Amino acid sequence: MTDAPAALTVDSLACARGGIPLLEGVSFALNAGEALVLRGPNGCGKTTLLRTLAGLQPPLAGRISAPPESIAYAAHADGLKPTLTATETLQFWARLHGQGGVTPALERMNLAVLAQRQGQHLSAGQKRRLGLARLLVTGRPIWVLDEPTVSLDSASVALFAGVVREHLARGGLAVIATHVDLGLPEARSLEIARFRATTRAAADDFLEAFL
Repeated sequence: MTDAPAALTVDSLACARGGIPLLEGVSFALNAGEALVLRGPNGCGKTTLLRTLAGLQPPLAGRISAPPESIAYAAHADGLKPTLTATETLQFWARLHGQGGVTPALERMNLAVLAQRQGQHLSAGQKRRLGLARLLVTGRPIWVLDEPTVSLDSASVALFAGVVREHLARGGLAVIATHVDLGLPEARSLEIARFRATTRAAADDFLEAFL
């Protein structure tokens, strides 16, 4: 993580998916140590907003302000190569982001005993923990997380919540779409459905999983 305090500002953002406007007028600001939890029913546009924040798709309007190369995105998919071990997976991401060793990330996500196990031999929950461990080797201060606790048991949810709290305590930020209580009482909530685009007439025919 960089020494400079991180900040994320979203001003009057409008987002679309598949050419369908979904959200408009989304505005919020986060400073170092703050977290924002996105709330709303399936299909309201949480994933689309997160993908826009992560730079995976352009906004229709509005502005996203964050330091360059400061955002790490964790999506629904774990994005693991089946033939790479847990260690090799994290080493790849650490090198990509110019970071060092991966042992602390393995230990923090309770993966040390699985360090030499290939991704194809991990359970769904273990794969999810490995996918989330990538956040720890990016060195990036802003975490954008889409349902990060999918496939996790209650103990692993608590483990990850602790990782998020530590990240915030070090001056990081987090924007999280989740239906699970992560035990972050300091986190603010933002109801996404209230930003529904007025021109979204055709969106009801769109598959909820992709919104």
